[in-house]
Amino acid sequence: MGFLLIKRVFEGAIDYLQVMDEQGNIDQANFPKDLPDQKITDMYKYMLFARALDAKMLSLQRQGRAATYAPLIGEEATQIGSAFAFRNQDVFVPNFRQHGIFLVRNFPLDNFFVYWKGYEDGGKIPENFNGTAVCVPVGSQMPHAAGIAFALKHMNKDAAVIAYVGDGGTSEGDFYEALNFAGVWKAPLVTVIENNQWAISVPRKDQTAAQTLAQKAIAAGIKGVQVDGNDLLAVYKAVSEAIANSKNGPTLIECVTYRMSMHTTADDPTKYRTDEEVAEWQKRDPIARVKAYLVKKNLWNDELEKQIADEQLKKIDEAVEKSEQFKPDPRSMYENVYSFMPEELKDEEDAATASNFWQ
Repeated sequence: MGFLLIKRVFEGAIDYLQVMDEQGNIDQANFPKDLPDQKITDMYKYMLFARALDAKMLSLQRQGRAATYAPLIGEEATQIGSAFAFRNQDVFVPNFRQHGIFLVRNFPLDNFFVYWKGYEDGGKIPENFNGTAVCVPVGSQMPHAAGIAFALKHMNKDAAVIAYVGDGGTSEGDFYEALNFAGVWKAPLVTVIENNQWAISVPRKDQTAAQTLAQKAIAAGIKGVQVDGNDLLAVYKAVSEAIANSKNGPTLIECVTYRMSMHTTADDPTKYRTDEEVAEWQKRDPIARVKAYLVKKNLWNDELEKQIADEQLKKIDEAVEKSEQFKPDPRSMYENVYSFMPEELKDEEDAATASNFWQ
């Protein structure tokens, strides 16, 4: 009689969280206890603000008044819900589509427009912003996020790092290295995957054989959860709990959402996805379901929506006007690249500064 040498050494599971359904109905058992109706109303206003900002940026880009832009439409619940969960001391590490979070964290709106006109000056992070700049290379922000989280722990700071990555970014080595490092050192890192189903033209099904993206946490030995990313309340709850638990180690949150528009303004999504697919996801519009909830509770109406829309558009137009007064300084391309400026780079800076092109 032989010995049985095969045994199961590990089993894992990923929970899915939803609090508000597509009609605005609530699962009271999972409703966040620290979320009064006024706060939900404020969150809804920011969702509207983010979508209005998106529309303005797309219009400016099509007019040739802005550079390539990555729209966020459809992802407002993931962004606003998570941003409202932040504490003041928490650090925000974005990729290139977290415009809604920049809004909630009071990034200067005129600087936002300057940046998306193609000038790095607009991306300069204000003092006490507790965040890093826009990061376009896919996934490369993740090791930085893990390093910041490690530093916060080393300094005994009561703060977490909330980093954002797309579904495509989860295929990058940087993503796995950051999760593994954070897991080993129990760093206070909360990673939010904005799974919007498409990494440019690559669909989610071709991105990985894993049934969920959240289960990638299992290999790193950290907590993972999948959330309805179009559910404002579920995102808020998941991120709040992850931040509260961050002193014990990292969490990976997959927010299942959808990019209703193009990857960037240089992209044509009609080449790789169907109108039927988009229409199905439009039924799950994150803004529509929050509005349905607020209207049922007599907290919102069309008159108030128009008033808020007019106020937000006024702020946006004022910021656009201010941003168009910005005059670029060629030196900004050369400074802060090295700890000291090499002679060759100094020569280039002098030539650029002397050029009439910048006048």
